[in-house]
Amino acid sequence: MQEILLVINESPYGSEKAYNALRTAMNLQKKDVEIDVNIFLLDDGVGCARKGQETPKGFYNIERMLGSVLRKDGRVKT
Repeated sequence: MQEILLVINESPYGSEKAYNALRTAMNLQKKDVEIDVNIFLLDDGVGCARKGQETPKGFYNIERMLGSVLRKDGRVKT
């Protein structure tokens, strides 16, 4: 089994870096069940795990995306 580690060190909103990392994680999980997805939240990236986020207009809800990765057996560490 292959393991993938994605490091998110950007705040959840303001740029699309956290969104792109989570989109990548979700697509990896969808494509291949033999991939373990691990996400490490660092610095401002810890804000991605904050509950009750108010999503700015025009952005995807990062909290929901992270929840999707977790529901498919992804792992998140801070």
